[in-house]
Amino acid sequence: MKYYSTILKLNSLKKRGYMGVSIAICAVTGALVFLSVLFKPYFMIGKIKIGTYWVISLVGALLLVALKTLPLDYLLEEINSNSAMNPIKILVLFFSMTALSVFLDEIGLFKYLASVVLKKTGTSQIKLFVLLYAVVSVLTIFTSNDIVVLTFTPFICFFAKNAKINPTPYLFAEFVGANTWSMLFIIGNPTNVYLASSASIDFMAYLAKMALPTFFGGIVSFSLLLLLFRKDLKEPISATGEVDKIKDKFSLWLGVAHLGACTILLAISAYINLEMHLISAVFALSLILISAIALGVRKKSFKPLVSTLKRLPFELAPFLLAMFTLVLSLNYNGVTEKIAGLMFKGEPIFTVGISSFIVSNIINNIPMSVLYSSLIEIGANSASFAPSVYSAIIGSNVGACFTQVGALAGIMWATILKRFKVDFSFKKFVLYGALISLPTLMASLLGLLIIF
Repeated sequence: MKYYSTILKLNSLKKRGYMGVSIAICAVTGALVFLSVLFKPYFMIGKIKIGTYWVISLVGALLLVALKTLPLDYLLEEINSNSAMNPIKILVLFFSMTALSVFLDEIGLFKYLASVVLKKTGTSQIKLFVLLYAVVSVLTIFTSNDIVVLTFTPFICFFAKNAKINPTPYLFAEFVGANTWSMLFIIGNPTNVYLASSASIDFMAYLAKMALPTFFGGIVSFSLLLLLFRKDLKEPISATGEVDKIKDKFSLWLGVAHLGACTILLAISAYINLEMHLISAVFALSLILISAIALGVRKKSFKPLVSTLKRLPFELAPFLLAMFTLVLSLNYNGVTEKIAGLMFKGEPIFTVGISSFIVSNIINNIPMSVLYSSLIEIGANSASFAPSVYSAIIGSNVGACFTQVGALAGIMWATILKRFKVDFSFKKFVLYGALISLPTLMASLLGLLIIF
């Protein structure tokens, strides 16, 4: 009996040791990712720019496997599992939808729409502000918040300089609009895709629950933006730009048709028994193939297609897989279970929603989503499961508006502003972010509470 008792004690100590190592590596990795995003998001090797955050997360994941706190066979089994939480499926869906959106941007659709809006506003900044916010919000719904931020930020910087107006109201409104209305459709944000897919929520079920929270959040954030920048928007615009023309109409309609048809099929995917990642992958591959053939036949430049492939955020793949590994380590060593026991005391819509908002701004919203999908699966009961998933989705989207660390879009946005020498400090972002995001978060969670 003493022998078996000693063995049990040793196994218990070993398990606690693995748990401690897992917590330590995950905590240090999370802290370093936060600091890298804040101070050095990229480093250069020759002419190649590499994201610091994904390298750090990958090193943390490899350490967990090397130190045997997470068995390699368990990790591979989870990555290759035939489940909605499979990170490979989620990456396929994200990259496919991104390719469809980036192609339209390369053809010039987004810039054309923005220039039309700017031309129609005349000298009124308020009219410009409202129309630009509306265009950004609508495009975000049907494409992706990251794509809209990458497309419109340089355009706003150029226009504000030429029109001799303060770019701050438009840059911040663009960012808030892109990260608020992205909640409406499942495809609006990678975090929506991950959390909803891991909970086996289809397109239409998602929309039915998220329409009211998105509407509440959108109205509150827009009203606060108008109030915050009302003085700046009173000044007239001294100059407006010309309307950009789209030269390749065939490629434009080809891209629009693929994105539209893909969105429709995603909406009915649950009824036709097709997985969303397969639908999006087929349309992305179809667009690339047909576009390549059409460009070759018409003897047009392949630049839009090549640029589309180059602009895909491939570094998201190692980042997501690494964060998935970190969370699996916490799950395997019993840490997630302990956290879940604390989180589900009280109304889950608010405990999950508020905590996910905070955690997004500590470790970024993508790893937060990976962590929270596990927390919800372990800690939520049948009644609190769905509300918790949607609350985490709200926290992941609105959380991006609080600090630049909250989402990858924030990192890219800040990098673009530095390139254009636009002064928008971290302190200013947090100040504006607190004024807008906190009421928006509560309004969205209230809308979700009404739904449930």
